[in-house]
This record gives sequence, C-alpha cells and structure tokens, in this order.
Amino acid sequence: MNFPAVSRRSRFAPALLLLLALLVTGGAYSLVMGGAQAEKGSSEQVVEEGKRLFDANCASCHGPGAAGTDIAPSLSGVGAASVHFQMATGRMPMADNSPQAEVKPPQFDTEQINAVAAYVATLGPGPAIPDANAVDPAKGDPAAGMELFRTNCAMCHNAVGAGGALSEGKVAPSLMDSTPTEIYEAMLTGPQSMPVFNEANITPEGKRDIIAYLDHMQNDTSVGGANLGSIGPVAEGMWVWVLGIGGLIAVSVWIGAKKS
Repeated sequence: MNFPAVSRRSRFAPALLLLLALLVTGGAYSLVMGGAQAEKGSSEQVVEEGKRLFDANCASCHGPGAAGTDIAPSLSGVGAASVHFQMATGRMPMADNSPQAEVKPPQFDTEQINAVAAYVATLGPGPAIPDANAVDPAKGDPAAGMELFRTNCAMCHNAVGAGGALSEGKVAPSLMDSTPTEIYEAMLTGPQSMPVFNEANITPEGKRDIIAYLDHMQNDTSVGGANLGSIGPVAEGMWVWVLGIGGLIAVSVWIGAKKS
C-alpha cells in the first residue's frame, strides 16, 4: 500500500479537507468583498466631492440639496447625463439670466464634472451618462441616422446639423462641434427647448445611428468646390438668385446700353 492511499484513508483527512475548503472560500470572499468595499468607498468620496462642488458653485441658484428656487429648477431626478451635458458644454453655470444658456468653455475639469453628476444622481433616479459603446459612431449606420435626424431634428437643427433660429431669442445650436456623448445626452435629457427622445421615440441603436450621421457630416471632406456652409438648399437657392438672376439682369442692362 502506497502513501497517498494511506493518506486518503486517514481519519483526519475529512477534517483537513474541510479546513482547506474553508480557507480557500474565506480567502476568495475577502478578496471580493475587499474590492467591493474599496469601490464603494471610492464612490462615496466622489459623491462627497460632488456635493462640495455643488454647494460652492450651484446651490446659489438651484438651492441647498438642489431642491430648486425661483430662478432655477430642482435637479432631483434629472440624472447624471443632464448634469454632464450642461457642465461639459459650459452651459452651466450660466453667465447671466438670458433666454438660453449659451455654449462656452467648461469651467470645471472632467473629474469635477463627473463628481457633481454623481452627486445629483443620488438625489433621484434619472438618465445615466452613456457608455462608450452606446455613442460609438463606428457602430452606427449613417444612412439610417440621416433618415431619423431629418424626421426628428432637422426642423430645428437644419438638415445637416448646422443649427437655426427659434422663437423668443432662442436658437437650436450647431452640432458641428458636439461630441458623441453630448449628442446622446441631449437626446436623452431634452435640454432647454429640445424635446426628450426616450427609447419609445428613438431606440438606443437609432440614437447611435444619428451620432454616426452627424459624425460623418462633421468630418465629410468629399464634397468638391464651395459647400456654401453645408446648410442645404436655402443657401444654394440664394446663390442662384444672386448670381444667376443678377447675372441675367446685368447682361440685359449691358445689351440695352449697347442698343442705345
């Protein structure tokens, strides 16, 4: 009889195996829970930093705890996506009480913006910041996005996203410098005069297709000649009248002058 066989038949073998199993299980549990506790602690620190930044920079308008005031709405339930969009585009904090928050360089860095967004997200359920996969233009269909954009967005933003005027001093901004994340967040949260496009209106795949279309328009260098600002048939028609009809009038005047 060899040694392994003797060991397996030892009356202490079950106890040793049980002890080994407990040690392995306890070690694995400690690793998993330790990582979870560290992540939880890190998240809590981010939220605390976000609250500090909010109290110092935003509470003067939105009120303590973002409960809202006479000059600014409550942020409970707006979600992290709305906060990220407004702060990353420089719309918030507003420079003055104008009809519309203007786009300007952001006043906070990425970590600070994410911290404030994380804090506001704790005040009530709302749209989260989309992940990289959701806003990746390479995974979208520009042709399908063009159809969706011209059906849902072109009446305000122009057929190619160049922007346009609205009523009461407001504008639909140009999308030529907007990032994929900002475009998705705008559709998700409906900032200012823009409606909210939830999943029933435009699916996540449809939103990504729109991003792909706008990305194509932002980077399209295939058009020859002058693109007239790429703002569609209105600009082209204007130049037809200015140059075409104007040229015909000039020729007519010249012929009349020659006759006389």
